Order: sequence, then structure tokens, then C-alpha cells
Amino acid sequence: MKLSVIIPTYNEEKYIADAIKSVSFADEVIIIDSYSNDATVEIAKELNCTVLQNKFKNFSTQKNFAIPHAKGEWILFLDADERVTKSLQTEILDAIATPGEFTAFKLRFPHFFINEFLFHKADKVTRLVLNKEVHFTGEVHEKLHTTAGKTGILKHHVLHLTYKGIFHYMAKKELYSWFQAAELFKKNKKVTYYHLAFKPFYRFFHIYFIKRGYLDKTAGLAGAALDAYGVFARYLKLMLLQKGLK
Repeated sequence: MKLSVIIPTYNEEKYIADAIKSVSFADEVIIIDSYSNDATVEIAKELNCTVLQNKFKNFSTQKNFAIPHAKGEWILFLDADERVTKSLQTEILDAIATPGEFTAFKLRFPHFFINEFLFHKADKVTRLVLNKEVHFTGEVHEKLHTTAGKTGILKHHVLHLTYKGIFHYMAKKELYSWFQAAELFKKNKKVTYYHLAFKPFYRFFHIYFIKRGYLDKTAGLAGAALDAYGVFARYLKLMLLQKGLK
């Protein structure tokens, strides 16, 4: 079974080379670039990647633009700040060689924050799929749709280098919250005290206590707090959109 890897980029010159090298076991690597103005494209070409460029509208449209160019029977979706470990590489190759009843697999993503991996804050996200009727919907935290079949979960982690400094982290939270607010605004979602107070509190409680983020010590506490802020910011921005203040 051949494997294609799709990586969306925009000004990722500091990270893209390591991302590409971590998937050197794949049959092809496709970079879908949003017209970077740094060395991202040049680095990708030097590493023998297929480079596509498309004006950024949202995260789904970028990936959907690249999917028809993938030649592999399986596609792995990776971000520039993510790394596939050697143990996960072996697991991926085994999974696509003998997938059984599975047509997709979820990967585990521990967040990297304040120079620590938060293994108790690991998301499980579908990223490895059979290349058949694949497409994304949603502007942020996009949803992957694929052919009917069961979804498995791989054991080993993708290293997700989310933390590039506190200002970058906060800017990313701000950008995502605007995308999320815009999606909710289109659906005529109304903001209540439940959204502004309870939902941020529950996000913190869920991450820090239920998912045992407290085991990640100070980084776990800070990460849970900032995630709660991200939920609050989403609904605050939705309120601004509804009042015509943005």
C-alpha cells in the first residue's frame, strides 16, 4: 500500500524540514502552501516534495485542494509543527499494510506547552485515512469525512510542537476563536451566561481533572487555563459579531 502525506503550510521555514523528514518513509509528501513569503517552499522543494499553492480561505479548503493530487491508497494529514516518531512510523506502515476492517485511524497528539509534552492532554484525531471519498468540512478544527468503515486508534504519539512562545500561542488562540465565532454566527447561535461562564469552567475542569492534566504539573495547569480562555474568547467574539462590533 502506498502512502501520501499532505502538509498545509504558511511561513513554516523553522519547522517544515523536520516535519518532512519525519515522514520520509512515505511514498510522497505534498505541501499545500498558502503563498508563504519565507523559505518554506524552497525547503520543501529541496526535500523533493510536491508543492502546491492555493490562496488561504480556511483549513478545510486547503486540504481539499490537495487531496485529488495524492497518488497513495492511504493519506496521512500532518501539520508543519508535528513530528512522526519512529515507533509511530512502524505502526502506521503496519496499519495500512493490514488494515482489516478499518478505513481510517486516529492518532494521539499530546500538546507541547512551556517546553513540556502534556501527555495527559492528548487529543485523538482522525488523520490517517483510506484515499476514497475523502474531504473536509468546517473552517477551523475541521472535520474529516471518509468512506464508510471502522476507525481504529494507533498507540504511539505524534509529537505536536504547539508552543512557539506565549505570544504566538495567544495569537493562535485569538485567530481560532474568530473562526469558531464566525461559524457559530452563521448558525445563528445565541450567547448566554451558560456559554460565557459554565462552558469555559467545564473545559478547565475536564482537562485538568477528568483528563488528569494535573499530572503535567505547572504546564498542565497553565494549558488548561488557556484552553478555558479560548472557549470564553470564542463566545465573546460571537457576541461582538451579533452586536455588529466586528
